[in-house]
Amino acid sequence: MNRVKFAVVAMGLGWLLIAGCVMAQATAGQSTAAESTAATAAAEIPLDQQATKEQLGRLFVVMRLRQQFDSMMKAMPQMVQQQIHAQMQEELANTPGARKLTPEQQAALEKLMDKYMEKAKSIYPVDEMIDDAATIYQRHMSRSDVDAYIAFYSSPPGQRLLDAQPAILKEYVPMAMQRVQERSKQLNVEMAVDVQKFIASQRPAEAPPAAGPATK
Repeated sequence: MNRVKFAVVAMGLGWLLIAGCVMAQATAGQSTAAESTAATAAAEIPLDQQATKEQLGRLFVVMRLRQQFDSMMKAMPQMVQQQIHAQMQEELANTPGARKLTPEQQAALEKLMDKYMEKAKSIYPVDEMIDDAATIYQRHMSRSDVDAYIAFYSSPPGQRLLDAQPAILKEYVPMAMQRVQERSKQLNVEMAVDVQKFIASQRPAEAPPAAGPATK
């Protein structure tokens, strides 16, 4: 696996980190709002006790979940594009005989990348993300849980937490992307060594040379 392929894996990890961060921030403080439900949070809630879609709709409004997903979807393509650009520059610098792109070629490449970044935004629309989230939330939150969460996020502490989230994410996301990018380089080196060792171990052993005729 070359560096370009591994860079794709690294960027995928970066996306997962960011998405996970958004969801973690969105659900932060729930244990404070409803500590009595912590023991049952991991288990699926019986069907007759599950929160309704209407309740979850109100919860997602006070949690500002749509705004968070919107911000995530707007920010990530630019970050991923920056990573791809940096990776390409590194590949060119480390490829013997490679020619640096002219300004015209660079502009054409960026236009091509923009095209696919725009297409990527429609792969998983925000409405679908929220609907999928609601389905999962229903299985793990009771009606009383959701009422408690709505009360928390409607309270001054809950609102302050939500107000702070954009600043928190603005600081955290570049840090997460940098960590992934830096550490993926070392992983790449280690993986290349192990792959080469594996390939070598799969080669058939060479037969020993045939013995020559006996001499007197």
